[in-house]
Amino acid sequence: MAQFPVTANPLDDPFYYLNNFMQVIDWLEQRYGDVLDTDEQRFISDFKGLSRESRALLVRMVMRKGIHFRASKLRYAEIGNIHDAVEPLVRLGWIDDQLPLPVDELFGVLLKAEVVQCLGSAIEQPKGKKADWLPTLSEQFSEARSFGQWCPNLNERLFSLTIRGLCDRLRFMFFGNLYQDWSEFVLADLGIFTYEKVQFCADSRGFRSREDVDAGMLLHLYHQQFVDGEAIPDIVERITALSLNNPWLQRRRDKLLFHIAQHCERIADFATALTLFRQCAYPGARGRLIRVLERCGEYALALELATEAQQSPQSAAEQQQLLRILPRLRRKLGGPAVKRLPPREMQRLDLQLPRTDPAMSVEFHVQAHLAEASAPVHYVENSLINSLFGLLCWPAIFAPLPGAFFHPFQRGPVDLLNEDFHERRLALFQACLAQLDDGRYRQTIRERYVEKWGVQSPFVFWGALDEALLEQALDCLPAEHLRHWFNRLLLDIKANRAGMPDLIQFWPQQKTYRMIEVKGPGDRLQDNQLRWLEFCHEHGMPIAVCYVQWAEQGA
Repeated sequence: MAQFPVTANPLDDPFYYLNNFMQVIDWLEQRYGDVLDTDEQRFISDFKGLSRESRALLVRMVMRKGIHFRASKLRYAEIGNIHDAVEPLVRLGWIDDQLPLPVDELFGVLLKAEVVQCLGSAIEQPKGKKADWLPTLSEQFSEARSFGQWCPNLNERLFSLTIRGLCDRLRFMFFGNLYQDWSEFVLADLGIFTYEKVQFCADSRGFRSREDVDAGMLLHLYHQQFVDGEAIPDIVERITALSLNNPWLQRRRDKLLFHIAQHCERIADFATALTLFRQCAYPGARGRLIRVLERCGEYALALELATEAQQSPQSAAEQQQLLRILPRLRRKLGGPAVKRLPPREMQRLDLQLPRTDPAMSVEFHVQAHLAEASAPVHYVENSLINSLFGLLCWPAIFAPLPGAFFHPFQRGPVDLLNEDFHERRLALFQACLAQLDDGRYRQTIRERYVEKWGVQSPFVFWGALDEALLEQALDCLPAEHLRHWFNRLLLDIKANRAGMPDLIQFWPQQKTYRMIEVKGPGDRLQDNQLRWLEFCHEHGMPIAVCYVQWAEQGA
C-alpha cells in the first residue's frame, strides 16, 4: 500500500516544490516501473544524480509556462547562482542555451524597447505597437537564430527547456490527465484542497502498459486538435484507429467521439453526427442518434430505434425523451394521434413579490418571503441531498477498488459515472444504507461531517452545509425519503445528482418539511427537474412549484 508522507508544514522548506516533484518520481518508479520507457528511466536516474540546486532549477522551469527563460528572470534565493546550477542541465541536453528561435518566439521573450534595440533598423515605425511589427519582421527574418545572435548587445543567456514533452508524460502518468498540474501539491499543502487518503493497491493504476500511456497521450492530443479546429474527418480517423484494451481509455475515447458528434449535430453536419453516434457507446449517444435521424427526415429508422430503446431505456432521462419522441414520430408517419397522459397535479404556489434587490436571485426573494422563525427556509438546490448521501456512503464511494483511484489528488473515483459503479460496490452501499433502518445514520452523518470536513468529494457541498442545516435535515427528513433519494442517485449518478428543488423549508417542532422549486417570470421546468418532481410526488414527498411574478414598483 502506497501513501505520500505527511509533514507538519511542507511549505516551510524552501525546496518544497522539489520535494513534491521527487515524490512524483518515486511514485512513478514504484507503481509504473514496468511502464516507463528508456528515456523516462534515464531521465529519472540522471535527475537523481544531480545536485539539489540543479534539480531545483529544472523543476522551477518545468513548473512555469513556456519553454524559454531569460537568465535574469530566474532568481531563486534557495538555488543561488543560476549559471552554476544550469550547466549540468545543459550538458545533459535538458536545457539548450543556443536553440535557434524564429522571430515570433523571440518576440515572446523581449520587451518592446529590447525589440527596438535588437531589430530597430528593420522597424519602419518604432513608436508603434510591438504586435504591429511582427508581420513585417517575419517576412524579413525567415531564418531562426540563437538568442545571442538575435540580441548580441543584451549580454544575456536564454535557457530553453527541451524536455517539456517528457515531463508532461510523467505528469500525465501520475494524474491520468493533463488538466491537473504541479500546483495541486501546493494547494494541498496550503490546505486549500484536501483529498481523501485512499490506500492504493497494486491494481489501482490507470495505465497497465506502455501502449496505454501512448494511447492516452494521443487521445489528449486529438482532443486538443478538435478544440483547435482541425478537420474533423482526419481527427475521427485517428481516434477510431487507436487500439485500446483499457476500459478507462475506451470510455475516454467514447466521450471524445460523443462531443465531436454533438458538435457536428450543432453545425448541421448530420452525416458525420449519425456515423459517430452509431459507433459511440457513451451514455446518451442512442438518444442523440434518434434525434438526428428525426431531423434528417428518417422517421421510420428513428421510430424503429426508439421503439427498441423503449424496451430497455438506458436511463430515466432517455425514457423521458422517448415519451416525447415516440408520439411525434408516429404522427409524422401517419399513425393515429397518441394522447399523452397529463402531468401529475402538484402543489402550486403563486407569488407576486416586490423586487427589492435586482441583484438578488428569484430564489432568494422567495426564501426571504416564506421564511419564519419557526419554519426556516434554505436555498439548497442539489447540495443537501447529495451531501447527506455523500456523508453516509463515504466508505463505499472511496473504496480502493482496482481502477478507481490512481493518485492522491482525486476528488472521487474514476469510474463514478460508469454504468457498473453501483454494482461494483453493491455490498458496501447496502451496508451504508442499512443504517437508515435502525436510525444509526444520524450519528454516522454527524460524525462524518466533523471527521471529513473540507475533504474533496463528488457529492458533499461543504460551502452549502452548516451544522444548523444538517441538524434540521436529520430531524425533519424521514429515513424512508432519504432511502428513496439515495437509491435514485445510485440508479444514474450523472443525471440524478442535478435537478433537485431549489428550496427546502423545515418545521422543526413538527419534524416535517417541504421542498420548493422556484420559477421566475418566463422560466419553465427543465427535464431533470420534472423527473425529480414526478419522483417526489410518486413517493409522497411534500413538494411544491412556486411561480413568481414581480410586483410593479409603487403599486
